[in-house]
Amino acid sequence: MATHTPATTAVPSVETARSAVWILVISSLAVKAGGFSWDFLGYYVADGTHHGTTAAGAALTAFGIGWCLGQVSAGALTDRLGQRTALIALMILSAVACLALTVATSLPALLMVALCLGLTMEAHRPAVSATINETIPTEAGRTRAQAWLYFAANIGISICGGAGGYLAQHHGYRALFVVNAVVCLAFALIARRTLAPKPAATDQPVVSYRQVLSDPTLRWITVVAVCSMICAWGLVSVLPLLMTNDSLPATAYGWTMVANTLAVLVLTPPLMRLLVGSGDTVRFPFVPVLATGSAILGLGITVGAFQHTVLGYAIAAIVLTPGEICFSVAVGAYISTAAPPGATGRYQAVVSGATALASLPPLGIAVALDAGGRPLVAVLLAASAAFAVAACYPLARSLRTPAAPRATPTPTADTSEQEPAQPVPKERETTALAPSSG
Repeated sequence: MATHTPATTAVPSVETARSAVWILVISSLAVKAGGFSWDFLGYYVADGTHHGTTAAGAALTAFGIGWCLGQVSAGALTDRLGQRTALIALMILSAVACLALTVATSLPALLMVALCLGLTMEAHRPAVSATINETIPTEAGRTRAQAWLYFAANIGISICGGAGGYLAQHHGYRALFVVNAVVCLAFALIARRTLAPKPAATDQPVVSYRQVLSDPTLRWITVVAVCSMICAWGLVSVLPLLMTNDSLPATAYGWTMVANTLAVLVLTPPLMRLLVGSGDTVRFPFVPVLATGSAILGLGITVGAFQHTVLGYAIAAIVLTPGEICFSVAVGAYISTAAPPGATGRYQAVVSGATALASLPPLGIAVALDAGGRPLVAVLLAASAAFAVAACYPLARSLRTPAAPRATPTPTADTSEQEPAQPVPKERETTALAPSSG
């Protein structure tokens, strides 16, 4: 029984499909590495425009709201217009927002630009995920590609922090935003040359967000993703707060990110071989991998909450790295098997939206640090990870829930009336729990 029905009409060969996917993954890394407008927005509003930290907090809040809304829009555009059109439009919008940031000076204008920047944050991911699902025929191949997409994002974020700090110091913030705009426009051109237009007519049913969210597995994996990403985002939100509390310089955070990046580079290849292998089926069910990743993320960030030295923070960043990798592989496996044709963009948008939601709690973490100190911060982060692990149990149960009987159409029958759109075919879900046979 097939686990996925790829729409490969626009891709003439497996080699061409792999080339297109790798081009998009590398382009995604470049966009994250050049995402200075997103990563340095708070610094620019507070320091570059001299509006202060309160204004920076307001801008980051507007950015977070835009990020949540942007994932919904990006997923819908991808499924309705096709990956090529959606990616081109969203990258052009992102470039315009980056350029607007170079000229915006008043606080209302900066808040509007921050909202637009949030709308384009991670806007490429639903389109790239849909391309992976529609062009790679095997479950393991799709899982590997989805996991490498997350890997590329992590590496890109680390590069952005280091390179952006250097460029801002020597050339100013506005130069960063211009570079960001150029990278986005380059991605739009690459998408135009790499991806084929969506066919004029298609027999795939239109799947709405209401249908997508009726899938219990998607709801539970979103809960897990939010709680796990609160711990993962602690690397870029909680640790800087703790380091500031220790009066450590900004270079200390830079060394911590270097340690995390090196750990990602060193550990990703062997863990990918262990978890996915080189065959056509994945080696392990994705739910235990997801639970393991969530637990490791919680362990790493909880250890980090009690550190006071650069070495201690670097060790914490290294400890949580296997958790990042396990989480990426597990989510990639889910997206590659659960999302039905024509809905991959929406599925990826919901899961990516969990990351956007997970970026909002740092304000609460700062309050907890003032109110209860590091023990309270550690308890909150550990509780988030524990809730993520606990949510894996109902996730696994929802995957094992038997599907309602469905009529099997004859080869010559018109299935458009016999088989209405299902948010997630259960046959495809349960195969994600089956271990590899070889």
